[in-house]
Amino acid sequence: MYYCCGLTETGRPDHNEDALLLYRAVLTAGEKQIACEAPFVCAVSDGVSGENAGEVASKTCAARLSGAKFAKRSEIRRRILEIHAELAAAGQKDPALSRMQATLCGFAVDESHALFGFNVGDSRLYRLRDGVLEQLSKDQTLVQMLYDEGSITSEEKKHHTFRHVVMPVMGNPDSPPRPDVFSVPGGLGCGELLLLCTDGLSDSISDYEMAEVLSAPKPLPERLHMMAMRALRHGARDNITACAAVRYPEGIPLPPCEWM
Repeated sequence: MYYCCGLTETGRPDHNEDALLLYRAVLTAGEKQIACEAPFVCAVSDGVSGENAGEVASKTCAARLSGAKFAKRSEIRRRILEIHAELAAAGQKDPALSRMQATLCGFAVDESHALFGFNVGDSRLYRLRDGVLEQLSKDQTLVQMLYDEGSITSEEKKHHTFRHVVMPVMGNPDSPPRPDVFSVPGGLGCGELLLLCTDGLSDSISDYEMAEVLSAPKPLPERLHMMAMRALRHGARDNITACAAVRYPEGIPLPPCEWM
């Protein structure tokens, strides 16, 4: 059994271009918690600022993944590219939606509890194991490419002028995205935690701070709220969306929540 919770905060911008998927529930505001059995999917999507209808693009990404059941990486990749094509086509038909784009990052658990991650853009997937937070996804950004080439250091990545330049994302009318779909060795063990977040969170607090808060002996929704508030105190200027999932051993009661 899995317990999942998530929140999305507008923060300092005047509207929210993030969307959150918890299995079948799509959120563009507020908080939610559910319990579910495998298979299921969770994801976060962040509308690209500076383009039209980012909130439509992100909500569409989340909605089109809702309820999907995946058994292998090729199925995930195909669904992601189908969603991209739908966004690009909608942008060509409606000027109000022209060039709408969004990131997409998430995970899928299949019937055998195998874990797959997927990513397009710079939202992130992490796993907390034994108090150590490991980034499972890889940013699809210009600075990540420069870092991989050895042109900049890890410290320069944090403050680089072009750190927010992403590679082609969902809905990009000029070039299709290249979804990074990967299996996660070891999956999610009982008591371990997966964290999904948009860059409104990961740009504002360090991985160390996230691990510290996520390891606190508090209810999981409270820990997510603490991270969001800390990001705002640090000056976050973007929407903040986060989702966490924990696998519970058989026979251990889950926190009170909505059952799916």
